[in-house]
Amino acid sequence: MARSLIKKYKYSRGCLTPVSRRKCCSSFDCGQRNYSLYVNRVLKEVVPQNGMSSYTVDVINSLVNDIFERIAVEACNMMYFRNRCTLTPQDIQKAVYLLLPRKLAKSAVTFGSEAVHRYVHY
Repeated sequence: MARSLIKKYKYSRGCLTPVSRRKCCSSFDCGQRNYSLYVNRVLKEVVPQNGMSSYTVDVINSLVNDIFERIAVEACNMMYFRNRCTLTPQDIQKAVYLLLPRKLAKSAVTFGSEAVHRYVHY
């Protein structure tokens, strides 16, 4: 058991350090998230017989990342304007109402509120 424990560490400068370290990165260093798996799952639920090309999935992925970043920046600005240190769901809802058209924003806030309610209570 001791040998397997030692193999996971390397010896450097008089102490043992883990061999595989994950880099801690901020949102600016990591790049964009990939939502292609989720896009394909939703498409198969809605229209099971149709598919999408990889180019179309990339376009939708960049669209989702762009909207997410805009909402996050606007909600963060609202948080700073109110001199608060905590980002609340109300900040995010107001940012959505500011950025999206009226009907789209209303349905997005409704579905988002339901999802948060289900996550908290189940």
